[in-house]
Amino acid sequence: MDKKIIAIHQPNFIPWLGFFYKWARADRMVFLDDAAFTKGSHINRVRVRGGDASGESAQQWLTVPVHQKGRLNQPIAEVEIKNDLPWREGVLGKLRSCYGKAPFFKHYFPGFEAIIMKERLLLADLNIELLQWVAGILEIGTPWVLSSSLEGVNGKATERLVSICRHLGATAYLSGFGGQKYQEEEVFKEHNIQLVVYDFKHPEYSQRGEGFIAGLSVIDLIFNCGPESGGIFRH
Repeated sequence: MDKKIIAIHQPNFIPWLGFFYKWARADRMVFLDDAAFTKGSHINRVRVRGGDASGESAQQWLTVPVHQKGRLNQPIAEVEIKNDLPWREGVLGKLRSCYGKAPFFKHYFPGFEAIIMKERLLLADLNIELLQWVAGILEIGTPWVLSSSLEGVNGKATERLVSICRHLGATAYLSGFGGQKYQEEEVFKEHNIQLVVYDFKHPEYSQRGEGFIAGLSVIDLIFNCGPESGGIFRH
């Protein structure tokens, strides 16, 4: 039987390269949109590099404000954007300030801007459209599905991951580094699913400013490297 690899991750806001490496290596990507929203996570924010600055001062946050008060443990799929705040102008203005002089900013910024400026209520809708946009640039063809659309999936933590894998006929589950802290390998073995920890090594590429900063939003790679981003990403 051929190996079928499933990757599962929350639909984060224009995340780092490791997210897309995981997506590209899988045979099916599952966006875990029915997981609980976590305050201070990367679901609604991400780091970028500020202009020519170096060191810690170079790192800035892009954030989409969301409604949280009185909504503890709400599913990501139900998280609403605070559209009464001028967050779009803040995100776009910060990107202009940080990357306006980057080689491919003018080529890709209009596409990003068009997605950001759409009127929408839910954070997940924004994040998933941005993820699809980036996947197109990086030439990632792996199909994806929302966990909330999978009927009969149950359990919590590792049991839930295994349930999703079984539902999709997976023989292997592709885990990120952090997953080793909470995933129970024995549960995967009981269901004949191989637990694979991905071997992503962050590539260095041309950035403005002194010294390379890893772990930034994928937008940093795209604005700096343009059409070469897919090749750099795959290395």
